[in-house]
Amino acid sequence: MSNKTIRVGIVAGETSGDILAAGLISAFRKKYPNAIFEGIAGPRMQAVGCQTLFDMEELSVMGLVEVLSRIRRLLHIRKSVLQYFTENPPDVFIGVDAPDFNLTLEMKLKQQGIKTIHYVSPTVWAWRESRVHKIARATNNVFCIFPFEPPVYDKFNIPSEFVGHTLADQIHLQVDRASAREYLNVDAERKVLAMLPGSRAGEAKMLFETFLQSAELLAKDVPDLLVLIPVVNKQRKEEIDAHLERLAPNVEVRTVFGHAQQVMIASNAVLLASGTATLEAMLCKRPMVVAYKLKGMTYQMMRFMYKQTYFALPNILAGKELVPELLQKDVNPELISSKLRTLMSTDCTELQAEFTRIHQTLRCNADDTAASSVARLLKIEGT
Repeated sequence: MSNKTIRVGIVAGETSGDILAAGLISAFRKKYPNAIFEGIAGPRMQAVGCQTLFDMEELSVMGLVEVLSRIRRLLHIRKSVLQYFTENPPDVFIGVDAPDFNLTLEMKLKQQGIKTIHYVSPTVWAWRESRVHKIARATNNVFCIFPFEPPVYDKFNIPSEFVGHTLADQIHLQVDRASAREYLNVDAERKVLAMLPGSRAGEAKMLFETFLQSAELLAKDVPDLLVLIPVVNKQRKEEIDAHLERLAPNVEVRTVFGHAQQVMIASNAVLLASGTATLEAMLCKRPMVVAYKLKGMTYQMMRFMYKQTYFALPNILAGKELVPELLQKDVNPELISSKLRTLMSTDCTELQAEFTRIHQTLRCNADDTAASSVARLLKIEGT
């Protein structure tokens, strides 16, 4: 295989997958610069040369009910991607997260003799463990980003390996808040709240108004409060700006294009939606309040299926509550602002030490580790 161009099919479904996939692509291309990557790519993947067949945003759907409302379009996209890779078979296909979309795609490609990898273990340890049987049929290997995941697959004799998390490699163990504030032109003494209502449009819509109302209440006790909201594009900024005067007229709110890590590092506390952003906030060593809100029917389904005590990644990784979690009716301005007020007036040295300990366990040179594992699966010479 070393004498031919390597073709890799790859599909990511949301921002977190885009970050992981872009790191893998960059690391793989350092070793094999002629490799071709194509599939469904976000902006980071496209920036490192991945060709995309569809807009990744179309796959970024939250919740069971929400998926059902978009099912016809999602099935059309998956059918089109399957047809493309059937007609243009890659040497390997990598599904990055998005298991409800990717596992079926992986299974059908594997049946055609194409090697497949699923990057980011589905949360079989939290709910729907029966999915392991589909995973076994769909993949040649599962790349796990958390150390407690491979033992789950060992029980079912499914090949898996812990590769770590690229964000843990990118973010320093000791972060520099002063430098982050200087970079963002924020006064060193000011109280700053980082606000991240979610990368999925539906998720952000459900949380954003409540988050702004929470900041308005918090500002009554923290008069110099500055809210920083990282945004990915002009459209998201315009959506935020349209609500500011109505929901938070007495708070200074600034939107920042990109630089989510700098925004979090610069903050005194973070208010955010549950998901990968909570991992990023933990790696940035910031105290946080984590909110999770689903539509009624989706929530009723989830509450009977979910097996974990916690839903925020810092708490799951620690095996105990490190950060406050608010779910459904508890996601309200009064309770959120109360939790934030406490965080902003409490010493967080002990919490930061816990975060640093977890950070160290996730640092495994993830991009290179994942790229090397792909090469081994392909039996490329020298691996």
